[in-house]
Amino acid sequence: MATNKTPLFLRIAARLVVLALALGGAQPGFTAPAGAQTVSSIDRDRGHVMLMQIRDDIRKNYYDGAFHGMDLEARFKAADEKIKTADTLGQIFGIIAQVLSELNDSHTFFSPPPRASRTDYGWQMEMIGEDCYVVAVKPGSDAEAKGLKVGDQVLTVAGFRVDRDTLGKLRYLYYTLRPQPGMRVVVKSPEGQQRQLDVMAKVTQTKRRLDLTGSDGGMDIMDLIREIEGEDRLNAHRYYELGDDLLVWKMPGFDLSDQGVDDMMNKARKHKALILDLRGNPGGRVAMLLRLLGCLFDHDVKVGDAKRRKDSKPMIAKTRGGDRVFKGDLVVLVDSLSASAAELLPRVVQLEKRGKVIGDRTAGAVMESIHYQHQTGADTVVFYGASVTEADIIMPDGVSLEHTGVTPDEALLPTAAELAAKRDPVLARAATMVGAKLSPEKAGAMFPIEWRK
Repeated sequence: MATNKTPLFLRIAARLVVLALALGGAQPGFTAPAGAQTVSSIDRDRGHVMLMQIRDDIRKNYYDGAFHGMDLEARFKAADEKIKTADTLGQIFGIIAQVLSELNDSHTFFSPPPRASRTDYGWQMEMIGEDCYVVAVKPGSDAEAKGLKVGDQVLTVAGFRVDRDTLGKLRYLYYTLRPQPGMRVVVKSPEGQQRQLDVMAKVTQTKRRLDLTGSDGGMDIMDLIREIEGEDRLNAHRYYELGDDLLVWKMPGFDLSDQGVDDMMNKARKHKALILDLRGNPGGRVAMLLRLLGCLFDHDVKVGDAKRRKDSKPMIAKTRGGDRVFKGDLVVLVDSLSASAAELLPRVVQLEKRGKVIGDRTAGAVMESIHYQHQTGADTVVFYGASVTEADIIMPDGVSLEHTGVTPDEALLPTAAELAAKRDPVLARAATMVGAKLSPEKAGAMFPIEWRK
């Protein structure tokens, strides 16, 4: 069930930037697949502009004035020289992305210009412990047709061994930097059978030019609104009630308004226990994190100190107080994809001894950043950007979670056989901890994955 999110008109405004569209209907540049399109002199000049603008963003705003020992000017100068000899747009984007990746910072990365296509790989993988597994396969996809199955262990993707470090880089490459028409994967079944599969993606061409002035009768604007509403459906906050004993909140991201948080916690207060399922949650708005913590504690709580280049400021969650605070039992579920705000919350719960955290070690991607959006060009406008870390979050125990993550109070990992059988032993165990009865089979069926149609 969906709850209150950021108002629609604000999400539309943000999407206009993300889609790289000018109000006059200018055709965005860099719209062909990055790996295939050759470079013109104009494209190469734009690459230089992008690189230098992002250098300035980092030079002015990065939280560590020493840039972790990197000679920033020399490194960007070297990258600029490489752009002069790049053969494809993909290479230009890769050169820019590589410089930022060398900072080894989870929240500092390049956002390349969008493309006039959407790539759907039809399957999902995730680290469980120190191994990678297929956790979802889309019905009707090439992945399903080729025999890829939930519970298969992913050994390599495009020849690269998959572990906690390489998986994040592969996700960035395949989903953001340079989407591909398919992947060659080597997997191992729960029974130990190893096989190699060439799994093709579904690539949908989208419009290269949209009219957002309304002169087309508003058709393109309405299509944009429908797309946003469709994504809301895919990423809806859902909950499940077991009588008066338990409410399970499946939280896909920290993206709710204050009212949305209050609505969910009003439901939670009618139950004896609350399970916050933050598995797969990449984080989001700090404001939502603070609001939610204020509903879980009857006193103000220090989340940590935001350590910036020139100062350090405490991050405090103000209690909502009185009957607006949930006082029942609390269990937080995490996994290797729980990141940022979805790591800060469980760590605060641990430090304050407010409840239990179970599941897998989290992503270790906990910084505070701002996304800087830019554009280049006149008649043809190209939008691009970079996320730049502005603060490291130092927890009250003096430790940063970056590259470390949160170690759960109780480590519990589903096996390959349990994945294949769609059982969820983690959620079932959490229910048992608060005195509720929930089988792994029922737990596994509570929140089925939603696929883009």
